[in-house]
Amino acid sequence: MKKHLISLALFLCALVPMTAQDDIQQAAQAAAQALANAPQTQPEQAKVRYWTSSCEVSLGFNHTGLWSWAAGGYNNASLSAGLDAKASYKKDLASWDNRLQLDYGFLWSADKYNLLQKSKDRIYLESKWGYQTQKDSKWKYSASFDFRSQFSDNFSKYVQDGTGNWIGTLKSTLMSPAYANLAFGMDWDPAPWFNMNISPFTGGLVAVSYNKPSPNLRKDYGMPEMKDGSWAAFRFMFGAQVKSTAKWTVNDVFNFETQLVLFTDYLNEPYLRVNWDNKIKWKVGRFINLELSTWLIHDPIVMIKDDADIAQFPDGKARVQFKEFLELKFVYTIGGKK
Repeated sequence: MKKHLISLALFLCALVPMTAQDDIQQAAQAAAQALANAPQTQPEQAKVRYWTSSCEVSLGFNHTGLWSWAAGGYNNASLSAGLDAKASYKKDLASWDNRLQLDYGFLWSADKYNLLQKSKDRIYLESKWGYQTQKDSKWKYSASFDFRSQFSDNFSKYVQDGTGNWIGTLKSTLMSPAYANLAFGMDWDPAPWFNMNISPFTGGLVAVSYNKPSPNLRKDYGMPEMKDGSWAAFRFMFGAQVKSTAKWTVNDVFNFETQLVLFTDYLNEPYLRVNWDNKIKWKVGRFINLELSTWLIHDPIVMIKDDADIAQFPDGKARVQFKEFLELKFVYTIGGKK
């Protein structure tokens, strides 16, 4: 009897794990069936964004100090600020590129201690719509608009009056001059770093709205003469424009950008206006750039007076205009996202 009881106990002990294992297997099968019957969810697709944008703001400062300097010179300091904002749209064959560049700066020099002189002043807006001739083509139909001017008065040839104040000859001011062009043509993009816009149909407008205290300002910028002997505030042009832009970047440290704009007028005597802008950036720190900017202009209708040949050219003559600006700048970029 005792042997039978022991055998029964051993059988029950073996049966319990088998029963538990069967329960686990049934639960696993039920869970697998529930997962198989669950509704399938599709992975969420990333939202397509057609705009890219960025905004670079900068602040530059230069200072020169002299103490018992035998060669002479004056203590001076300059402060400048800039903004370079870009916004581009791309969808299928259509594109729209926009860029706004603003620069402004002051210069103080000990020889004119009670006067702040303007060292940098620029407004430049570009907007271009394009439509590719076909997919993967390097050519686009294009319509573009650009505008150039400055913010405030610019003087030269300063002299002191009886009270010690400095008085200069007005050379330019807001909207005087201002250049605007509306162009229709083709865009060529043979490489990511190079673009050329060829616009055989370009309407141009030059504005010089300011006339006092320099009554000859409009005349100096080639405005048409009116019947009453005054000078018009606007000059209309219709011609062709070629704009070439190239950009190179080396290891995200060295950057060079150049743009050459040529415009000729069909309606007037042989005329060719040249604008050539260059900018070299060297990133010396995370937020610090060393930058060299140059601007070259040649406009046959702009008369520039020079004391060296004022007797020969009393009304001035067309000259090549050149300006360069070298500065160490704090630069911060906002955006740059798609």
